[in-house]
Amino acid sequence: MNIVILGSGNIASHIGKAFHTLGHQILQVYSRNWANAHALASVLNADALDTIEEITDRADLYFIAVTDQAIQQVADQLPEPLHGIVVHCSGATDINILAGFPLHGVIYPVQGLSKDVTASLRDIPFGIEGSDQKIADSLLRLTRHISAKPFLCNTEQRLALHLAAVFANNFSNVLFQIAYEILKEQNLTFDLLKPIILETAQKVQKQIPKDVQTGPAKRRDMETIQKHLQFLMKTPHWLKIYQELTQEITRKKH
Repeated sequence: MNIVILGSGNIASHIGKAFHTLGHQILQVYSRNWANAHALASVLNADALDTIEEITDRADLYFIAVTDQAIQQVADQLPEPLHGIVVHCSGATDINILAGFPLHGVIYPVQGLSKDVTASLRDIPFGIEGSDQKIADSLLRLTRHISAKPFLCNTEQRLALHLAAVFANNFSNVLFQIAYEILKEQNLTFDLLKPIILETAQKVQKQIPKDVQTGPAKRRDMETIQKHLQFLMKTPHWLKIYQELTQEITRKKH
């Protein structure tokens, strides 16, 4: 398959390299920054472009891997007509943003990727959506070459998955940072929490999160909760987070 990559960042790098390794021909890599386009294109044996008007019309797949805010702009600037499938990789962007192309879809990796960090795509789920069933099936077959876990979904399901990922990944990570700073202030190392973080992550691989919930809120231990609240008085923003999460746990019926 002949592929054009539009973007040179994290997802573009991982997806481009994965397809290239499998023998697909990456024809072009486009980025507004030519140096970035050239850096990725040189790895993929592709032509580097910083002018979108030079995009070829003979590719089978056009993979838009830019920020959500830039997808519309890139799509509007693509030359017409394009006979290949045009896809974006956003979790929160409607498929209809590409409705101007007869063949379009979404290939959404449910993972935070960094281009400087090696990652195997085999175990990463990919949400697949197509402008019709034929396109969806085609993208599903293609994605199975790089991942063992592609699945069909619609735009609303994909948005829900993206939102859930923000809670599970982004929000948990900022809580890790809060914990890091609380410990640092007391001259304690964050390493002390790594075993319990790992244990929690391992538990939810096999069980529903609410079924493995522990801690003072689950036990309705108001004495300990009050001590925590008192400790957090000097950081009101953390105090508010603690209160909201405590209320979320205590209102659950276990």
